[in-house]
Amino acid sequence: MRPALTVNVALKLALVAALVFGAFSGLERFEGKAFGARLIAYPLATLVVPAVWRLGSRRPPYPYAGDILFTLPFLIDTLGNVFDLYDTIVWWDDANHFVNWALLTGAFGQLLLRLRLGVLNTFALAVGFGAVTAVLWEFGEYVTFIRNSPELDTAYTDTLGDLALGLTGSTLAALVTAGFRRRL
Repeated sequence: MRPALTVNVALKLALVAALVFGAFSGLERFEGKAFGARLIAYPLATLVVPAVWRLGSRRPPYPYAGDILFTLPFLIDTLGNVFDLYDTIVWWDDANHFVNWALLTGAFGQLLLRLRLGVLNTFALAVGFGAVTAVLWEFGEYVTFIRNSPELDTAYTDTLGDLALGLTGSTLAALVTAGFRRRL
């Protein structure tokens, strides 16, 4: 088995295991964190890259780097909850938004590098992807667990910070992707 395939499968299995633990452990730290929704949505999300590749050109090689980069944010978020990092490390949520959007945008950047695009278009599409997905994520957070929680009082400020950090991480990944485009 290829090392990249092994890593990819291991990350997806670790994600499912952590989600199952969170959904069924009965621990208080998972209450109000939408683990039932995550148990369904996160594994489905990790099938996006394989589905796009399969329905698309199937141009070899398989985009393991993009698939791994796309899976990591879901695993990092889940492990943050499993190890109670959101409630015990003040900066964890902020770091998560920055790093996870850099990873997601890096995954999207892997797709963009397979297309015939200029440097500026590559950069703009990557930043746009990151910005839109950060906004959609915040909508999802609001609907699934913020609107009916004690966090509602501070949600506006937190959401603005999350969006700024997600956009910053996305912009950094877009710059890296555009740099790779320039070298091709």
